[in-house]
Amino acid sequence: MRKAFIVLSFIFTLLGIVFVILPMGTLGFLPVGISLLFSGLAFAKSQASDRSVPKYLLMFGGILFLAVIIRVMMPDEVAKDSELEQHKIESKQEDLKDLEELEAQ
Repeated sequence: MRKAFIVLSFIFTLLGIVFVILPMGTLGFLPVGISLLFSGLAFAKSQASDRSVPKYLLMFGGILFLAVIIRVMMPDEVAKDSELEQHKIESKQEDLKDLEELEAQ
């Protein structure tokens, strides 16, 4: 049972890494939380001498949990490009001039 918990924890830790890297928002809490749950169960089922792998999975899951929190708190704003806006306005004015020239002919 302990090995199954370790394998499941490892799988959900890998999914957690993917969800942290991709912009998933709060959806990243799900695999990280499940990973923490399984690694905690594996740690509880392990004997004192065999607790190294579940301990590292717990630590890594905690780091991923903090990474998800940080990613959720970061703003997703896009900076406004003033040069692009100015280019659009100039392009629009040139198009209007071209239309006026066509109407005048």
